[in-house]
Amino acid sequence: MITCVVPCYNEEAVLDRFYAEITRIAGQMKKVPFEFLFINDGSTDGTLSKLRRLAGLDSRVHYVSFSRNFGKEAGIYAGLQNASGDYVVIMDADLQDPPDLIPEMYHAVTEEGYDCVGSRRVTRKGEPPVRSFFARLFYKLMNRMSKTEVVDGARDFQMMSRKVVNAVLDMGEYNRFSKGIFGWIGFKKKWLEYENVERAAGETKWNFWSLLVYALDGILAFSTTPLVLASVLGLLICLAAVVLIGVIVVRTLVFGDPTSGWPSLACLILMMSGVQLFCIGILGQYLAKTYLETKHRPIYLVGESNLEEGVLSGKKYTGKREAS
Repeated sequence: MITCVVPCYNEEAVLDRFYAEITRIAGQMKKVPFEFLFINDGSTDGTLSKLRRLAGLDSRVHYVSFSRNFGKEAGIYAGLQNASGDYVVIMDADLQDPPDLIPEMYHAVTEEGYDCVGSRRVTRKGEPPVRSFFARLFYKLMNRMSKTEVVDGARDFQMMSRKVVNAVLDMGEYNRFSKGIFGWIGFKKKWLEYENVERAAGETKWNFWSLLVYALDGILAFSTTPLVLASVLGLLICLAAVVLIGVIVVRTLVFGDPTSGWPSLACLILMMSGVQLFCIGILGQYLAKTYLETKHRPIYLVGESNLEEGVLSGKKYTGKREAS
């Protein structure tokens, strides 16, 4: 069986079109049973109502609705945790991930010996140029700063065998960066390339700031290079200070030139203070991530689901206090 995991956040406008497309693909693959697992990530529109309606019309449709918005990473983890298929497909509901690639993915993992089939965009048509520039810059920095390869243009849209799913779930960290996790676990992977597809309806939930924060999370999660850079920067400034002290001493002894110039001194103090705060900020980011990990909070909480209690992996809160 193939389980399609679909994280959703305010996707009311596109759900019907997505359901029509994914069921069309399932109809073409008649020999393979399908399960459609929607993860409602605390949507504030009518997404949950539509999922209830689809679940009532089609027994293959299941949904897990979070108690609040926990983010797409939590949605992906919850989907993998609750998927029962032998193969699991992660895809967005906005149809930017072409469902027509699923048969090719299935053939690759069942006939060609691959454990996982990923997808990557070879163009960014329709994206703002600034966003495309920073996206490419991120991939270059990530691959230079980390031993984990993150392919440029890689999407979360991919099909995984059960052993790959289990490997991802074994990485139960709270601060999750799925693109890095998929690269870190390894396994034999095939990439399918396609041109960028614009959203079928609705608006993107990712603005420039949220993408920047996501990129920084990825770098911090899979690289300690920022700490090394902070150390190297501190060493270089110390060496520069020693050289400057020597220059001042020699100039004073040889030329009798007294040290002067409070503006330059003020600039140096400000620069040094800025460097110190920058390095402390890098340390603080790693410390904050460690702090969140040590709390051992759940990655998500379930508010509602049509999965049976014995099947649902996350804890469902109904308002009734459980007996001890």
